[in-house]
Amino acid sequence: MNIFSFSPFGYEGSLVTVEVDLRRGIPAVDLVGLADGAVKESRERMRSAIRNSGFDFPLERVLISLSPADLKKEGAGFDLAIALAVLDAQKRSNQSEMQEDLPFDNILIMGELELSGQIRPVRGVHGAAATAKSAGINMCIVSSANGDEARQVSGMKVFAASSLAEAFDALYRPELFKSGVNFGKNSSIPENSVFVEAVLFAAESPELEFSDIKGQSRLVRALTIAAAGGHNLLAFGPPGCGKTLAIQKFPALLPLLTVEEAQSVTRIYSIAGLLSPTMPLMRGAPFRVPHQTASVEGMCGGGVLCRPGEISLSHNGVLFLDEAAEFRSSVLQMLRVPIESGKITLSRAGRSTVYPANFQLLMATNPCPCGNYGVPGKICLCSARSIELYWKKFSGPLLDRIDLRVAVSIETSEKEISRAQTTSELRKTVAKAVKIQRTRQGKRNVHLTPQEIILFCSLGEEEKNFLDNQTVQKDFSQRAVSGCLKLARTIADMEGAEKISCAHLKEAVSFRVDAGPLSCAYSE
Repeated sequence: MNIFSFSPFGYEGSLVTVEVDLRRGIPAVDLVGLADGAVKESRERMRSAIRNSGFDFPLERVLISLSPADLKKEGAGFDLAIALAVLDAQKRSNQSEMQEDLPFDNILIMGELELSGQIRPVRGVHGAAATAKSAGINMCIVSSANGDEARQVSGMKVFAASSLAEAFDALYRPELFKSGVNFGKNSSIPENSVFVEAVLFAAESPELEFSDIKGQSRLVRALTIAAAGGHNLLAFGPPGCGKTLAIQKFPALLPLLTVEEAQSVTRIYSIAGLLSPTMPLMRGAPFRVPHQTASVEGMCGGGVLCRPGEISLSHNGVLFLDEAAEFRSSVLQMLRVPIESGKITLSRAGRSTVYPANFQLLMATNPCPCGNYGVPGKICLCSARSIELYWKKFSGPLLDRIDLRVAVSIETSEKEISRAQTTSELRKTVAKAVKIQRTRQGKRNVHLTPQEIILFCSLGEEEKNFLDNQTVQKDFSQRAVSGCLKLARTIADMEGAEKISCAHLKEAVSFRVDAGPLSCAYSE
């Protein structure tokens, strides 16, 4: 029987083989395999846990090997695997004949031991189980608190143990293991979810009701388009105009993640130790709102074990930067590559890891440092230079990746107030577009490649002429043209139209050029 544990590092991590040899000599425990302090201390925890669980600790000299030997082992998740490997080796040495017909050849074991023999949960169990399953290991023993997390890996048979004695008993009784979740057509539907146009949404919440937003029909329209196609959005306006309030209701328009999307999100949150025991598989799209003081490391990720940062925690979800201009310029510029590639590479001490970072960026900011620029009846105290420097923090390349730009004002008309749409109405439009995109290309429109844009965003002669004229007049970059095409494709999908019309292109271009003081960012 081969016992494996897991060394967490970044998104991938590594499987570690735990081997034990009992030999003659002065009783002692030797641990080899480039172990850190927490792993070395497992010798004492393991010794006490074995004795307090009613077992006899071997009187021989115990050699524990963690391989590969050149990989640094970190964390307390090795305790249970080491203890069971010692008990298994002792059982074999006490038998006159070799055990026949072992229940399984390979097994993954993770858990931290208390001195009493109870098992504590550890982080990264979902990632460990997924890595083990891909390596052909389909049995695992984890703590009872991590059981549901491990069962989310399809095909993995799990035993959730609360004590060392239970885990040792299960080591030779495969009938005690329960199979992981079978993600069939009906079993993957979470509770308290509703179908809208054959697309799953979370149950509606009064706190996320869009009918409460009065007089901001253009912002609500932009948020609906953003939810339908996954496009990035920037809302700017004076303090108190409602831009933050509207964006905070954005999760109500997002469909639940598919099972495939949820697996990678769950793995990231498991690595970060943020997975809720009541929600072992994250079906809701993440909505992260970091503070303005966030550092580059906090956004990208890092640390001893290369933990995920905010952009990876926003994978398949939304990263919302409120008061975006108050973030450090280096933090804002760091977003450019992950937005384009959908992943981020972290390196530390000669090792590197790649986290998925397929996130949707939403930003809200004031038009100037004092917030009164362009507001009727108020005086802006900022100089032209300070306004220019304020918008320069975003930079042209970053703004070029934002397809939806909305200038939000305080003044509203009675007509706009009376026609506020409900969340239920907006969801129907979003669901229609999402269903079309999943059927047509299997992903959101914002992720269309240049070849797919040619295939799915074809234009008639009139539409080509209109876009060419706008490209010349507005001095669009090639990325801006692609953004307008993808935005127009989303608007057409929301209406159920097969082809992009001039009306769709006009609306897409109108959101692209709704720049206001953005022009300051391009002045140099």
